[in-house]
Amino acid sequence: MDTENPSAPPSAESRTTGKNHPHRGHPSGVVHDNARHTEDFTVIGNHLAQHHELSLLAIGLGCYIQSVRPGTAVDIKTLAGRFPEGPIRIAAALRELETHGYLRRTREHTHTGRIVTRTVSCNKPGHRTASADTASRPAPRPAQDKPPPRRKLLPAVPQPAYTSPALLQAAVDVLAGLRRHDPRLLLSATDAEHLAPGVAAWLERDLTPTVVRHALTADLPNEPLRRPAALLAHRLTAQLPPPPPYRAPQPPPTVHHPMRNCDSCDHAFRGPDPGLCNACRTGHDSPLSTQVPR
Repeated sequence: MDTENPSAPPSAESRTTGKNHPHRGHPSGVVHDNARHTEDFTVIGNHLAQHHELSLLAIGLGCYIQSVRPGTAVDIKTLAGRFPEGPIRIAAALRELETHGYLRRTREHTHTGRIVTRTVSCNKPGHRTASADTASRPAPRPAQDKPPPRRKLLPAVPQPAYTSPALLQAAVDVLAGLRRHDPRLLLSATDAEHLAPGVAAWLERDLTPTVVRHALTADLPNEPLRRPAALLAHRLTAQLPPPPPYRAPQPPPTVHHPMRNCDSCDHAFRGPDPGLCNACRTGHDSPLSTQVPR
């Protein structure tokens, strides 16, 4: 009976004295009796709950703000009515959270003109989501309030030395007829008004409308023209021909009046019209008629 059975299993060690006891080594520390939450809970990072610089009030206030639903009022007056701490301590705690990146507070104008404070809670400082950025951005102004995009100015064109309504109208007619040669050269009234002095400068240099039209429409690029008026303005300036050579004015030709007989004295004289000679009309010599003795 006293013989030892070597095949018998050893007796199990007691948990109360074993090394795996949960309370072993921490007899005075906190013991967690946790249950898994499946509803009505909030995940809060230990970087906030165990922050080394935030005050206990700021940590608790930060946890509360992260746990409420979006749209809940978290201004100083509302929080002071919700908790026993006064508005001064709550304001200081909000500033702590804002300094460490757990809150972003901005002042914005509403469409009615009021100034409101928009508060964004950050459960991880330094991380910005697209929805938070959109919410913190002011609402865009209505489309009708946006000014229209500025139209690019056309290049300058040559100016004629002397302008006249007839010359400018001829220039406008040349521009209006360009679309018949190339549909891409359809111009607005504003563009035609800008380009008309340049065409007039060409016409003023003894060039026919056909020559001007050919200079503007020849060798155009095959791709679509984004700004046909700008292309025409460039051609009017870059290809402007020199003025015609100077022609000295010719003296008026000498007029030789035909021979006529005076109706009174029958003397011959030169004059523009038949009738009396100069002596019979005035008794004096006249440059208009010359009396010729027989």
